[in-house]
Amino acid sequence: MQIEMRMLAGIFVALAALSICVRASAQGSQGTQQKSADLADASLEDLMKVEVTSVSKKEQTLSRTAAAVFVITQDDIARSGATNIPDLLRLVPGMNVAQINASTWAISARGLNGQFSNELLVMVDGRNVYTPTFGGVFWDTLDLPLENIERIEVIRGPGASVWGENAVNGVVNIIRKKAADTQGGLITGGGGNTTTAFGTVQYGGEIRNKVNYSVFGKYFEEGDMRPINGIAAGDGWHLLRAGVRTDTRLTERDTLTVEGDIYAGRKGNPTFTLPSLFSPGLVDTQQYVNVSGGYVQSIWNHILTERSDMTLSGSYDSYGRGDFGDHRRTVALDFRQHYIAGNRNEFVWGATYRYTTAKAENSAEVEVNPPSEDETIVSFFAQDEIEAIPNRLFITLGSKFENNPYTGFSAMPTARAVYQFNQRRMAWAAVSHAVRSPSEVDTSLRLNEGAITEPDGTVAVISIVGNPHVKDEGLVAYEAGYRMTVGKTLSVDLAAYYNDYDHQDSEEPGAPFLEITPAPPHLVLPTIEDNLTHGETHGAEIAAKWKVTSRWTVDPSFDIERLHFHRSAGSQDFVSGPSTEGSTPLQQARLRSHVDVTQKVGWNLAAYFTDRLAAEGVSSYTRLDTNVIWRLRESVTLGIYGQNLLQDRHLEFDDPSGSTESTLVRRNVYAKLTWRF
Repeated sequence: MQIEMRMLAGIFVALAALSICVRASAQGSQGTQQKSADLADASLEDLMKVEVTSVSKKEQTLSRTAAAVFVITQDDIARSGATNIPDLLRLVPGMNVAQINASTWAISARGLNGQFSNELLVMVDGRNVYTPTFGGVFWDTLDLPLENIERIEVIRGPGASVWGENAVNGVVNIIRKKAADTQGGLITGGGGNTTTAFGTVQYGGEIRNKVNYSVFGKYFEEGDMRPINGIAAGDGWHLLRAGVRTDTRLTERDTLTVEGDIYAGRKGNPTFTLPSLFSPGLVDTQQYVNVSGGYVQSIWNHILTERSDMTLSGSYDSYGRGDFGDHRRTVALDFRQHYIAGNRNEFVWGATYRYTTAKAENSAEVEVNPPSEDETIVSFFAQDEIEAIPNRLFITLGSKFENNPYTGFSAMPTARAVYQFNQRRMAWAAVSHAVRSPSEVDTSLRLNEGAITEPDGTVAVISIVGNPHVKDEGLVAYEAGYRMTVGKTLSVDLAAYYNDYDHQDSEEPGAPFLEITPAPPHLVLPTIEDNLTHGETHGAEIAAKWKVTSRWTVDPSFDIERLHFHRSAGSQDFVSGPSTEGSTPLQQARLRSHVDVTQKVGWNLAAYFTDRLAAEGVSSYTRLDTNVIWRLRESVTLGIYGQNLLQDRHLEFDDPSGSTESTLVRRNVYAKLTWRF
């Protein structure tokens, strides 16, 4: 770890040396740079005025937001060199992003990381993409054209009071650009040694001054990562996506958005092991599987009065995956009304209906019983922001009430407060309750992990078995934060938290039983899902933005976390607690730099330090990314990008679930050409 931190220190010293050069250059072109300096200073001063919608389901400035919020802007996206959304989330303080193999990631906010991110709620334009089959997100098919993303709002901490169950440790809301902001043509293309080929074609226009539209097609291909065990990784993949969006102004008070995507691809799972009943032991298996799906969504916004508006949205999703044998269709309706009551109250309320049906393809190794299942989820939320002291103290009280088919009714209240000292400084605090509802895997899974032969010749199968009586996993979170801007060159954002978890997942040994089919007759040694773990986490995050000069910006951040999990009375699980504690790095550091070398050339550098994962035997590492972007013409840019430059390969996460094998993340160098017309 000391070596990794020294690397970060060395990078910072190099950036400091660069500061001297940039300052000297700036003095020689003071007149030319004065305008850009003014614009840059203004943007830094306006950070407190940045509006977000994911905390309260209404537009709200950061100075009035009692939550740990980080906004990834389109400028951040363009400068990052990221080719996918998981890599973009590495920018966020308090987020742990680990790549398992070429197409699989483990992503969490404030700990409890795992392949399916089951304590993190992810949305696209407010549409829930959390799958109830595994309780989490399929990041491989969340492949959107990054140029079409307006911003990504990330909440570290619970968002259940407005978004409902599963918004436990965080919320990620990906907000795409309106069709009016994607007019004209766009062509991008490129490739490299790992990201072998990618490209986007898009065109947007307008019909009769009322309807803006945009259509796109996107393709990418990712090569194999490096194997750990010497066997060919076989985890390369490709995906083709097409989509359309229309934004229509129906009247002066009504707008309608209709958008939809379809995608299809083929991905390789790295060589992994499966049990065999007929020859006890584990057999190496490699499979290439198809993934496909799509969605359509409509959003109607109506302005009722100058003090009130409403939004009604509906969506239909469908996907199929060959790797998990999972086929799902979902229909959702969401209503929200926002209005200002009197001089001191701003009220938001709404309701959601969600119906989802799934069908599983069972095998001798993996089975979901019953294989077909329907779920209906109904929820209601209400929230009131009270201006207790005019222009100073704002108190928010609210709750979500939700009913799910597994555990029934749950309430998820929150109380938040913001105190604005002045336009440059504010403090906030919050206490919230959130729950994660069980997934189909928790309640209905039968996974045969391995087979052994007893001394008497009996075949014994080791299995994980779901439990239809599992409970909601609960959280009570206590948070506080402070934001300030210092002059025109520095902004600082601090956050601290204490999370108290109960009824967390555990795996308890069950009574052995005899099974006749499939032949031969065999003994089953079950491990049953339960809720006999509890614990707490606490930590702090700090992020800053520093305008070193008019042409150079540095964004450092650091977060630290401690986890303590324990077995509840009656538990015989000696694995889950230590595994949970050791699946999250105790500290992380980030350092990003952007330099306008000239008016046409920009240089970006980012270093990410991630502490070791004790439970998985994953060493600490530092990731170094850099890129240079040239504006060849007003409408044409060329970028050369390098990722993971310090090491040829490294391990980031070893998935304990056994559903996929880990590979070594490779160094990646690629070029990208962008043409707008």
